[in-house]
Amino acid sequence: MIRYLAAALVVPLLVAPATAQRADRTTPGWVRVRLETADGPMVIALAAKKAPATTANFLRYVDDGRFDGISFYRTAKNKRDPRYGFIQGGIRTDARRFLDTIPHESTKKTGIKHLDMTISMARMGPPGSANGNFFITVGALPSMDWSPSNPGYAAFGRVVSGQATVRRILAEPVGGQMRGTLMLRPVRVNRAVRLDGKPQPTGRPRPWLIERRREG
Repeated sequence: MIRYLAAALVVPLLVAPATAQRADRTTPGWVRVRLETADGPMVIALAAKKAPATTANFLRYVDDGRFDGISFYRTAKNKRDPRYGFIQGGIRTDARRFLDTIPHESTKKTGIKHLDMTISMARMGPPGSANGNFFITVGALPSMDWSPSNPGYAAFGRVVSGQATVRRILAEPVGGQMRGTLMLRPVRVNRAVRLDGKPQPTGRPRPWLIERRREG
């Protein structure tokens, strides 16, 4: 995961990219997903045409229910202006929900920059190690983009509705590990649902559901 990124690198740029994706209807080349969180809903448009591998990976987690019950667990705030930064969520290290790692689709390849309300993949190590953890920017984060000396991160969509939810999560208090960026009260994602197209579950085992039934 992006453990050591300095939040001071966030550029408070709130200009959305000139794209046509919408929260209220299907847009060719994009797939919408709704995340229903404890702090409110958000709708994310995923760039299925520009970032096909990364989008397909995210949708596998959604269609399998692997994001149901996860949380946003980290916020990295800009030290100069805490209204900007990024929030991070996903399966963390829960091996029961883990799917395979995916190829790295850099911003050089996709053309999707880390602007305000961009969703991108977190990872534990080098490019190609991403799986079920992601982050959403508040303000631009050009340091996350590809450069000749930096492979960057794989941006693959935008928040098109529920930006206030993202900002509420960013404002949550933090502390503890990862340089004091872990949330003291992680925000639960109650449900993640695909809004466009037919769900395509992987059919792979979902052991956390079996354990939950046993506990119940």
